[in-house]
Amino acid sequence: MRQTVRMLFQWCMLLMFLSAFSGCQQGVSGPGQKIMLWNGKDFTGWKLYLPDQDADVSEVWSVRDGVVHCKGRPNGYMRTKDKYANYRLHLEWRWPDEPTNSGVLLHASGEDQVWPKCIECQLKAGSAGDFVLMGGAGITVDGKNMQNPEKRFVVIPKKQQSSEKPAGRWNTYEISCDKGAIRCYVNGVLQNEGTGATITAGWICLQSEGGPIEFRNIYIEPLD
Repeated sequence: MRQTVRMLFQWCMLLMFLSAFSGCQQGVSGPGQKIMLWNGKDFTGWKLYLPDQDADVSEVWSVRDGVVHCKGRPNGYMRTKDKYANYRLHLEWRWPDEPTNSGVLLHASGEDQVWPKCIECQLKAGSAGDFVLMGGAGITVDGKNMQNPEKRFVVIPKKQQSSEKPAGRWNTYEISCDKGAIRCYVNGVLQNEGTGATITAGWICLQSEGGPIEFRNIYIEPLD
C-alpha cells in the first residue's frame, strides 16, 4: 500500500514538473515561432493615431468577428507599441467595397505624424508590392541606391503584374525584414526586394488612408 502511494506521489510530482516546464516554454520566442501582433479581439498592444487629437479613434477603427475594420478616413494609422527588427510579417487584408488606398509602414519611429519616417510596403489597389520610402529612408533595389533625402516620398514600383484579388476577397502579405534586406510577397508572388535599408527596426503601422479596408491574422515570426 505504501509503495502504491509513493508511486502515485512520484507521478503527480512528475506531471506538475512537466506542466510547469511547458508553461515556461510557451513564453519563449525564437526563430520561426509565431508571435501574434493582433489578438483578434481588441487593440491591446497597438496605438491608434490620428493627427487631430480631438478626433474619436473608435469612429475609424473597430473590431467585429475577428476582423479589424478601418474606415480609411481621416488619414492616420494603427501601430504596434513595441518596435521590431529581423522578422517575417504576415497579414491579410481585403477591400469590403471599392478598392482604394492603404499601406504597411515598416521600421517607423520618431514622433507620431502623417507620415513618419519609414519604408512602406504599398497596399494601394493595383500597386500592392510597391516600396515607398518616406522621410528620407533609403534602400537599394537592383543595385541602385534609391535614397533621396530631398524627396518626402520615393516610389519604387513592384516587379510583377498585380497579384491582388478583387474586392471582397482576402489577400495575404508576407514581408521579410532581415537586417537591411526587405522582401514582400503579395499572395505568394515576390513583388519587390531590396537590400541595405537605412532603417532596420521600428514600429509596424497599418494605414488609414483613402477608404474602408479590413485586416486580420497579423503576426510575426522572428528571424533570429
